[in-house]
Amino acid sequence: MDRLSDDDLALLLLIRSFELKLLDLFERGELNGTTHTCLGQEYVPVSLRPLLREPDWVFSNHRGHGHYLARFGDPEGLLAEIMGRKGAVCEGVGGSQHLRRGRYLSTGVQGQSLPVAAGVALRLKRDEPGALACVHIGDGTWGEGAVYEALNLAQLWRLPLLVVVEHNGIAQSTPTALQMAGTIEDRARAFGIAHHHVDVFDLSRIRAGLAPLIDSLRADPRPLIVEFATHRLGPHSKGDDTRPSGFPRTDWYAAYQAAHPAQSARIEAEARARVDEIAADVSARPAATWTTA
Repeated sequence: MDRLSDDDLALLLLIRSFELKLLDLFERGELNGTTHTCLGQEYVPVSLRPLLREPDWVFSNHRGHGHYLARFGDPEGLLAEIMGRKGAVCEGVGGSQHLRRGRYLSTGVQGQSLPVAAGVALRLKRDEPGALACVHIGDGTWGEGAVYEALNLAQLWRLPLLVVVEHNGIAQSTPTALQMAGTIEDRARAFGIAHHHVDVFDLSRIRAGLAPLIDSLRADPRPLIVEFATHRLGPHSKGDDTRPSGFPRTDWYAAYQAAHPAQSARIEAEARARVDEIAADVSARPAATWTTA
């Protein structure tokens, strides 16, 4: 596996350390509500980070902490939001799943964000040529009718819509093979939408393959579906893991650690120390306050 830059690895391990800290805080009873981690999938938003621009919109989902951190690099504000403490991104009312910051939105409702992203893409096409709407969905989201309605209009209207599918092989607790007939690529083909499959962990290779496709999307608006074959290491939420012992859970980081142990150890230690410090600071803050207009 090729060596990552320190910056890329630092962001990857910041996301991982953040997610592990959330599970620890939840176990200790310091979090309210629910939380869904992206352990094992950190490289998806990190690989996209340099390919997206400030005017682009990003639509996330219930498993979206990595999307937020790759976009803003703001673990303090995100943890404060999840813990309902001062300095929270959305004054503590959005929690883990429902965030808004600038041109970033997340929701826990499967399929809800794709039609909204299509609408935003239409506005971008009219008023901000070259900008795009990027929406993250999972393989389980393809059971929602709104997905197909949005894709149909996106192709008909030639919208600058980047659909990122994090295909981790399981929809909550149901393996994909038991809940989805056919393939995502075939679904894209039915609408005449371009499909790009990513089955590697190498960020430079992922970016090299995606960069010309995304540049083309900006110059000549039309939707693009990018399907990442990835693995969710943890449970759906906190402890609800019904997968059999042999279910694939390949960890990109285990392979990277073996290939680059010194760099991995140094940057992981820095990331964990930073997240520990942030957690201690945020835990000591007063509760967030919010007002209605």
